[in-house]
Amino acid sequence: SPKWVPQMADSPQVLSLLPRKEHEGVKYSCLVPNIEGMLQAVENANCNEVAIFASASESFSRKNINCSIEESMDRFLPVVKLCKERKIPVRGYVSCIVACPYEGTIGVSNVARVAETLVDLGCYEISLGDTIGVGTPNRVKDVLSAVKVSIPAKMLAVHFHDTYGQALANIALALDHGVVIIDSSVAGLGGCPYAKGASGNVATEDVLYMLHGMGIKTGIDLEKIVDAGTFICGVLGREPVSKVANAIRAKRVD
Repeated sequence: SPKWVPQMADSPQVLSLLPRKEHEGVKYSCLVPNIEGMLQAVENANCNEVAIFASASESFSRKNINCSIEESMDRFLPVVKLCKERKIPVRGYVSCIVACPYEGTIGVSNVARVAETLVDLGCYEISLGDTIGVGTPNRVKDVLSAVKVSIPAKMLAVHFHDTYGQALANIALALDHGVVIIDSSVAGLGGCPYAKGASGNVATEDVLYMLHGMGIKTGIDLEKIVDAGTFICGVLGREPVSKVANAIRAKRVD
């Protein structure tokens, strides 16, 4: 809602201006908090996936979407129902899987319970998010172990903010646990207005460099991602936070 997050005010216009891509695997996913947001999203033909988001922290849930965890699930019911009717896949996000800016450490049982509820609602995939970027591999291992008791790794994704520089280590750990879907952000853009001090999601450029170095084929052109990051950072008047992007750009200058 523009009331709570002013940056979202022109979301419908942005979505309508996106070029239509028919390539396999390209998705324009719309993050919606309730049925009103869902109806707005599906008005545009470009929306071919819907994402719903819940928190493993009660306090963060109230700050982020102005309701309790249980109330958020009730709000998602009509969203998922409409998606099923329109054959639109639904992806679920769990935020604060390691810690919350208001409550501190979050129990792994809380994370597992919220993830299970989203699967029961009908989500085909669950993205586990370290919203404030404080997680380390040992802590992430505990979370994944708890969640995988009821949800197979093939249904999981990871979403690490890189506030403390731990995102790549956590991704490598997740790969060892069979999780192969990784959320990332070009140039490391992003953040959260309700998580003071948290940086953006891990930079796509850094993730790709690591994966390619591990011999994992992604089908993504790293150089083009660097170009995209350079462009959008120029528009925003900021430098990319990606170490890989900055290294590649420096070599180009030489």
